[in-house]
Amino acid sequence: MELLSSTTFWIALGSIILTNIVLSGDNAVVIALASRNLPPAQQKKAIFWGSAAAIIMRVVLTVAAVKLLSLPYLKIIGALLLVYIGVQLLTGEDDEDGHDAKDNIWAAIRTILIADLVMSLDNVVAVAAAAQKGPEGSQLMLLILGLGLSIPLIVFGSTILLKVMERFPVIIVLGAALLGYLAGEMLVSDPIDAAWFEVHVPHAHLVFGVAGAILVVVIGKLLSRRQAQTA
Repeated sequence: MELLSSTTFWIALGSIILTNIVLSGDNAVVIALASRNLPPAQQKKAIFWGSAAAIIMRVVLTVAAVKLLSLPYLKIIGALLLVYIGVQLLTGEDDEDGHDAKDNIWAAIRTILIADLVMSLDNVVAVAAAAQKGPEGSQLMLLILGLGLSIPLIVFGSTILLKVMERFPVIIVLGAALLGYLAGEMLVSDPIDAAWFEVHVPHAHLVFGVAGAILVVVIGKLLSRRQAQTA
């Protein structure tokens, strides 16, 4: 009860919620992309359970955020995973004929979790920093409450994006390009190579981000065309 009457506690909680909302735009895109080809009823389930599981995973990640981000090669591996996910979402490989609805919804949730795991490596640092503003001993409670309260907002954002994608298919391409851009940024910010890129490549984050976006879209389009010709 003492925590609930603490101004510091509420300020920290608000900071966590706001930080998570601001940083979860790309996650909402992935959730919508991964769910777009499911039946309407399955879409709602995939969005809810994918978002809920991703938030729980983010709590665990945040607790170990500093250690995770200091590991060499982790972001490089994450960048490669993001490229793979972006291409997969663009080609629709997770929704092939022959899979029943149950298989598809679990494939969508799996895609959401993997993408959120990769993209959250940077985000969790900001959330962890916001939690540190709270009273001593309240950090874990703040993380659980703050990230948990963010679930409805992420779900709402994903639902809106799904409706937009149905009307404007180009959003799917832009979403995949976003993953490629994030992959490029992660590639040049790994502890093992960040200093080299900073010295030798001006605006490395922008350059490799744009290159990653182009790479994902080009590979995705080529594979989609090949699938269409095979079919």
